[in-house]
Amino acid sequence: MKTRPNTTLLEVQDLHACYGKSHILQGVNFHVGEGEVVSLLGRNGSGRSTTLKAIMGLVPPTSGQVLLEGRDLVGERSYKICKSGVGYVPEEREIFANLTVDENLCMGQQPAHSGTPEWTVEKMFDYFPRLKERRNTKAGNLSGGEQQMLTMCRTLLGNPKVLLIDEPTEGLAPKVVTVVGEAIKDIHQRGVSIVLVEQKLAIALKVSSHVCVMGHGRIVFEGTPDELTGNSKLLTEWLAV
Repeated sequence: MKTRPNTTLLEVQDLHACYGKSHILQGVNFHVGEGEVVSLLGRNGSGRSTTLKAIMGLVPPTSGQVLLEGRDLVGERSYKICKSGVGYVPEEREIFANLTVDENLCMGQQPAHSGTPEWTVEKMFDYFPRLKERRNTKAGNLSGGEQQMLTMCRTLLGNPKVLLIDEPTEGLAPKVVTVVGEAIKDIHQRGVSIVLVEQKLAIALKVSSHVCVMGHGRIVFEGTPDELTGNSKLLTEWLAV
């Protein structure tokens, strides 16, 4: 069995969060080591996306801790969490529709953190040449796949220590899914830790070093991709549609 990194970068401890009176996260616990890709798996409504939003402060936790290199982020504004080194790629994409591709990318740029890879616009265009072709196009006129590429690139240009990615392949054509999957794999290989929410199990298992299965607002399984695929009962109970 592959051992996990000794250095914990991001740690979520007993995290609770609510939407109104609905108690969505009910004590979520997991951690991400340096250089890991940790996937949060589960059915729709299990709390995966809410976990990412709670880490970012977009859904204020009611209790628990989110520790980045030992520093608790709970209670901080989202922009400060971003500046501290947490990048977020939302499922909704949230591009600036009236700005061009180049202008969107400029909006995301921040100085690099010590010990993390420094990303450039040209590197983004290496990942997604289509964006280079459309760099002067307003983002609102891009296809869904192009908007997803743009959102990932804009977030990477913030030079994050850890990258939260929510459903990056949702609604994309198979060819674009492959391109996005390869980009995630390369981002990881360059030293960025990733928390990935991905509905397509094959993609998540291919890029992950560790997986957490969520159900009813908590982690019900944590282990390696091989341990998950070898547990047919767990797959049926928590992941089968």
